[in-house]
Amino acid sequence: MLLSIQNLTVRYGADTALSVSSPIDIEEGDRVGVIGSNGAGKTTLIKSILGLVPYEGAIRTGLRPEQMAVHMQFNEYTDAMPVRYIMEAVLGTKIARDKKLQELIAFFEFGDCLRKKYAKLSGGQKQRFTIIMVMMQEAALTFYDEVTSGLDFETRQKLVEKLVEWYRGKKESLVVVSHYYEELDQLAEKLLILDKGQVIDYGSKDELFRKYCGRAVIVVSHSERNEELLSGFRKLSAPAHLIAVSCESEGTEKAVTELLQRNDVNYKRSNNDIEILYTNAKAAKGGQTDGK
Repeated sequence: MLLSIQNLTVRYGADTALSVSSPIDIEEGDRVGVIGSNGAGKTTLIKSILGLVPYEGAIRTGLRPEQMAVHMQFNEYTDAMPVRYIMEAVLGTKIARDKKLQELIAFFEFGDCLRKKYAKLSGGQKQRFTIIMVMMQEAALTFYDEVTSGLDFETRQKLVEKLVEWYRGKKESLVVVSHYYEELDQLAEKLLILDKGQVIDYGSKDELFRKYCGRAVIVVSHSERNEELLSGFRKLSAPAHLIAVSCESEGTEKAVTELLQRNDVNYKRSNNDIEILYTNAKAAKGGQTDGK
């Protein structure tokens, strides 16, 4: 076991910011996505694991502090010198003599940015800079907190693709906090769902999807016509502009898709839609937490 969290409580004054009752275990090679709205306790969870906030309960790990790395949502560096010198000073190495650092700079296409000062970097370049700094630690467990926050869609997509490619096949464990569902779909194999400081559930994406959504989900745009067409099937909670139908069996899925095709309705079929999963996990709990 790489890390185990048990009976964890974090309070800020009289308010409980995070409460974990059932154990959360992270194994070597795990890719854990943490999802929840603002104030759900996502960053508080990371800070408690890193010992940055006081807590009650137990966080057990065989890792030393230097075996854990973190990319926080907000990072700032001095603007008095080009970033290559900041990089070398913080990492205690020289780019010209460090093959691993050279590999990361090339992989993230950061070479042309080394002469710039930090304030002159774009949002995407700043994120690539801090990711390189984090990856150079070669940590057994790395936390990424909103790693693409503030970036446009295309920049986010390219950065996530780089992260996926870099970690493919590696044994390092990742904990990724993000409010972008597509990022968690690409980076995470397990999900920790938080809401208002409480754990809704924790487990593999596939298991949680089947638990809350069924074998598959058929999604169509919301309209009175589509509501009437699908009135005989079990609907799931979904964003207001969509209708989501749960398909518990292959027969149900066939019946739904044939009905939609006959009526010339466009649809999307999914067995891993994290937004639908997240929405229905919260709705299903109705105040219950920790998957109970």
